[in-house]
Amino acid sequence: MEEFSDRVALVTGSTSGIGEATAKRLVALGAKVMLNSSSSVNEGQDLAAELGNASYHQADISSENDCNDLVDATINAFGRLDILVNNAGFTSVIPHADLDGVSEEVFRRIIDVNIFGTWYLSRAAVSALKESESGNIVNISSIAGLRPVGSSIPYSISKAGVNQMTRLMANVLGPEVRVNAVAPGLVETPWTESWDTLHAAVASRAPMKRSATAEDCAEAVLGILRNTYQTGDIVVVDGGLTLS
Repeated sequence: MEEFSDRVALVTGSTSGIGEATAKRLVALGAKVMLNSSSSVNEGQDLAAELGNASYHQADISSENDCNDLVDATINAFGRLDILVNNAGFTSVIPHADLDGVSEEVFRRIIDVNIFGTWYLSRAAVSALKESESGNIVNISSIAGLRPVGSSIPYSISKAGVNQMTRLMANVLGPEVRVNAVAPGLVETPWTESWDTLHAAVASRAPMKRSATAEDCAEAVLGILRNTYQTGDIVVVDGGLTLS
């Protein structure tokens, strides 16, 4: 038997980047996976067909109704839910010193997706996760939630909120459901592929001399899923960048 052959996972924002890498690793290890994105429908359907043990459901996680429908679609497709990976997120690149550059619209969108989306979907999934013998929520956060860095002040605030939500939910959902987070530093994804200066800066400062890959983050998710005594942790994946 494959390691996760008895598990069903829902991975949001899984048509590219960390979400896609995580979904691929889970399927490779035997899990059945529900893929998701708010757009990128063709990419999601193509990836589901490529992976085989996967399905796709379009949903905007900032909508509570969409979150409820996404959980229902997962259970309808696979009969159960064991793992929720809250990976979908939103940001806008705004220099921290440019306070006037933060519009209310952008601030609210970041909070709606990153905080409310994580909250809505986790809450919608809890009942099904409690029925599992290995219920897990893994939130994809950021070192921006731990230190005064990140693509914008609203983004950093949102990830700090996700980190605290992780701890609070872990405190009340155990032992049935474990809740942890992965907090990457800069990651090589389609979103950051043009950020050459930042990638070079990370390579010059981090002990590992490079930015993270989506696969590095996916492996951190798997590590959490394997450690059945771990809950309430924020696992930093930054190649040692925050040591200095």
